[in-house]
Amino acid sequence: MKKKILLFFVLLTAIISTISPVGVFAYSDNYVYLGGFPAGFSLNTKGALVLDVGDVVTKNGVISPSKTGGIEPKDIILSINGLEVNNPTQIEKALKNSGENIVEILRDGEISFLNVETALDLSGNKKIGVFIRDAVSGIGTVTFIDNDRFASLGHPVVNENGKLIEITGGNLYGCVITVRVKGEKNKPGELCGTINKAFKIGEIDKNLPQGVYGTISSNFNKNKLIKIKTGKAKAGKAYIFSTVNGIKPEKYSISIVKSENGNLNGKNFVIKINDEKLLDLTNGIVQGMSGSPIIQNGKLVGAVTHVFINDSSRGFGISIENMLNN
Repeated sequence: MKKKILLFFVLLTAIISTISPVGVFAYSDNYVYLGGFPAGFSLNTKGALVLDVGDVVTKNGVISPSKTGGIEPKDIILSINGLEVNNPTQIEKALKNSGENIVEILRDGEISFLNVETALDLSGNKKIGVFIRDAVSGIGTVTFIDNDRFASLGHPVVNENGKLIEITGGNLYGCVITVRVKGEKNKPGELCGTINKAFKIGEIDKNLPQGVYGTISSNFNKNKLIKIKTGKAKAGKAYIFSTVNGIKPEKYSISIVKSENGNLNGKNFVIKINDEKLLDLTNGIVQGMSGSPIIQNGKLVGAVTHVFINDSSRGFGISIENMLNN
């Protein structure tokens, strides 16, 4: 029977905004700074996801422009009257100059254009009656830093349909793990923590199949991290470097059961948690550990990416080669 698996970036929807893409990953002298520490992720999405459609209360009663115009929940609004929109503020600006609007939406992979009239709310602002999510936030693990670039998660952040989310940028914040929920059969556990938005440690610019990437802040002290050489994984003993309490990573013993380094989808090898301490704390791999570095023979060889839903002591890892080629 095929085992079910799960990505473990803990997705928490939010209404946030800001930033834009840059740079390509640079790989220097086969050495990188080892991560393993938790971080808070805030990704600004491309387009504005409609969580729900609603009514606008006007002086003449309740009006539902979005419903009348054909907008539906889960639509992504890409532009209004030719102006790109990614968040509620941009939608407000785009609506200011017209009573009837051409709204470009993405629905089930297809783009269409709708005529949607605006309604004046009781404050005199033009509205179309939509509830918008423009950012995705959650907790994950930074895998490594090379020069001023960081790599994390080892898999993409995806939407409700499992498709990679297009982003316009985002921020990486300090995070403290405060609660652990143990994994159970058919019910994955998770790490919960506090994201400190006053402590920004990087800017995100890429959400790729191999992970989330960006530029580390200039005030982040890399010298307190371990410098490590990279290498290839093979079947045998290894350990993960992960944080399941507070901010300090610890080593936990694992086995790499089999390796398929040529696979590019974040499942380059199967891992099994052997460490009694970690099994006692979490029952194995839990959501939020995504991106935890895998070390073998003193080298960084990959990162944790998935957990088997019916056996939380087992999961998948991505090879470091695949994470470095971005």
